Amino acid sequence: MAPIKNLSEHYTRPDWVRRINAMGDSVGGADKLVPFDAAALMETAIASTGGLADFGAFDGDWHGRLAALIAALEATGRLHALGRLMTRQELLRGLRTRLLLTRARNGTPAIADETIEAPLVITGPPRSGTSILFELLALDPHARAPLSWEVLHPVPFGGASEAARVAMSECEQEFWADVQPEFAAIHELRSDLPVECVTLALPGFSGGHWQMIAEIPDWPGDYPATMDYHRALLQTLQYGSPAQTWVLKTPLYLVFIDELFATYPDAWVVHTHRDPLKTEPSSFSTLGTVRWQRSDDVQLPDPNGPGLGDMMIHLATRRAAGELPDRIVDSHFKDLVADPAAAVEQLYDQMQRPFLDAHADAIRRYIAAKPKGKFGTHKYSAEEWGFDPAKLRQKMLPYTDHYGVALEG
Repeated sequence: MAPIKNLSEHYTRPDWVRRINAMGDSVGGADKLVPFDAAALMETAIASTGGLADFGAFDGDWHGRLAALIAALEATGRLHALGRLMTRQELLRGLRTRLLLTRARNGTPAIADETIEAPLVITGPPRSGTSILFELLALDPHARAPLSWEVLHPVPFGGASEAARVAMSECEQEFWADVQPEFAAIHELRSDLPVECVTLALPGFSGGHWQMIAEIPDWPGDYPATMDYHRALLQTLQYGSPAQTWVLKTPLYLVFIDELFATYPDAWVVHTHRDPLKTEPSSFSTLGTVRWQRSDDVQLPDPNGPGLGDMMIHLATRRAAGELPDRIVDSHFKDLVADPAAAVEQLYDQMQRPFLDAHADAIRRYIAAKPKGKFGTHKYSAEEWGFDPAKLRQKMLPYTDHYGVALEG
């Protein structure tokens, strides 16, 4: 099988997307139709909130990061008209969220005293069970996962009901599958589902969301600032609610696990594992599909270059050397698939956390009711994304041997 060179040969755009993109061409370029300008976006956000003007200072130089992000998007993002519209909405919504969050925190200073105690944090490569495990841990009666709608619109404005905030969040969740239907088979986004931390941290203009949706290799991000915003948002959502353990998730914690533990020293990290011949090509497929939603010119990384696999090997080496807190437990895909409730119970035993009968029952009901292949099957192979299976196996031996990862053919 020949490797994919151009995603236009792999995917077909819906007609309505193609026509919106043609609007950009018709006026001399998508940037003419949908401009990015930090000052103008800030003015619009201020006007849209009735004159709120304090964007907060709880995560450092957010304004400098915003300016650098926009410059990077313009330099190398190559976004088409719809891609620019989606991205402009996220930039503007992020600014509005900052304004509303800051007003809430200034009005109630006690929010900043909230302690995020011992969160359960899931990380691991795509297709290793992170998403389903996220949903299963969120069923714990004593736990809570951030939901999409409350993360995107954490502070009501103008009397907006919960239903209205759920509806507003569709454009950043369910809309992705409208733009590219194949995406639904890769990862279900829904307004009422638990949402990953890349989405949670978007308004900090520092984290992984922006590096995921566009090719901006010269934009470094700022992971300490990402976690500062992360904590500020969780504190705001948590204030006034009964004490519950937060359940969090993103594969990117493999990259900045030190910043995670610096922010939440008592966190428990659940590291998911699966055969790299399944997870590495899936990472490429997911990244390519996400970027294809917003660009006609997607340049995929070199599959033989540094990537998530190298980070997993590095993390295994650091754990073996005792360089990380002894608060990381392992979840293997084969065990999770074989018996989800038993796999979660084993994790809870390692974390010395009670596993309730009500939680086990909820897991069994959830799995029984979850449709198989609801949106089709995410089909991919190592070869079509440019991997040599034998070389990938050899490269990842330090990882698969260290964790005893089951190989799937």
